[in-house]
Amino acid sequence: MGPEVARQVRAVFQQAMEREAVQFTEEIMRQLQFVLVAVFVLFTASAWAQNGAPLKLIHTIQVPGLHAGDFGHFTIDLPSHRLFATAEDNGKVEIIDTHTNKLLHTIAGLKSPHNLLFRDDLDKLFVVDGDASEIKVYNGTTYRLVEHIPMTIDADSIAYDPVTKYLYVVSGGRAAHTPYSFIEIVDTTTSKKVGKIKIDTNRIQALALEKSGPYIYCNLTGENAVGEVNHVKRSLVATWSIASKGQQAVPLAYDEADHRLFVVTRTPAKLIVLNSQSGKIITALPCVGFADDAVYDARHKRIYIAGSGAVSVFQQQDPDHYTLIANVPGSYPLPRQKDIAKTAFLVPELNRYYLAVPRHGTHEAEVQVYEVLP
Repeated sequence: MGPEVARQVRAVFQQAMEREAVQFTEEIMRQLQFVLVAVFVLFTASAWAQNGAPLKLIHTIQVPGLHAGDFGHFTIDLPSHRLFATAEDNGKVEIIDTHTNKLLHTIAGLKSPHNLLFRDDLDKLFVVDGDASEIKVYNGTTYRLVEHIPMTIDADSIAYDPVTKYLYVVSGGRAAHTPYSFIEIVDTTTSKKVGKIKIDTNRIQALALEKSGPYIYCNLTGENAVGEVNHVKRSLVATWSIASKGQQAVPLAYDEADHRLFVVTRTPAKLIVLNSQSGKIITALPCVGFADDAVYDARHKRIYIAGSGAVSVFQQQDPDHYTLIANVPGSYPLPRQKDIAKTAFLVPELNRYYLAVPRHGTHEAEVQVYEVLP
């Protein structure tokens, strides 16, 4: 344990003693969790050093002019080598040239952009603006706002079906003050909403679309469960509890070939592997804390989880066995969740992994570019 981490641990416990509390306050517990995440990152650094880094930092792209706060998610336009990132708390979409690793353009004027999709055949960018309760559609050449698609409040997570061209969007729930949420269905060819699926939980996080069948998987975060949704029948058909292993599930990734779902919880910070056919929990392993993105790398048989201070990288030995091979340092574990580098994007065609790092203090926001190593 490094001296700075040890100092933080002593400070947290000293606060508890000074307050003569029988239990830690919520604030102290939050601070302690961040410290323990830092300890976890340092403890597993030896594996990173011994095995060689699976991710190598090769570029840092400065994104100036942003105040502190969350980044949302990414999408890619491969033919035009453009990467799009939502600066959620800044109300902007940042556009990066993946050849030059330079900032190309900024789209401003959004309220809280969360997720986005680019259709190169239409030359259109679809941006889910949650606080505006709509999807904003932009011309991909001029970046001019051309269409609005009304949505329920707090639209956020998405999944895209390249066959039907339907975009599935999570909305409603807590922000709408309802005990249920929706998965709304948008035809991106016509820019029209064509239906919605009602789910009886007040919080859904992350979607994973099955390409070979009719299912969408989702984290029913409000129920500490994973849901299986039949998007043809437009109904929830199965619910699988993960409460015995973890709570507050946020990221979700999917290995369709091996029928494995990768669920990442924050309380405690764990990677939970489920069989997507039966819902059976295969294994659960500690990982980096406060993660907001997880991705499965089919080529290298790995799972990357971006969170507080690092990217946890797990190697899939076979569908039932996984090993943490590295916690690749990403950014320092910070005291506010909104300052953590916890969203990232894998582009297999470029063999690149992009990590969004929010502004903190005088340090400008940036996107870190990693080469994926064998």
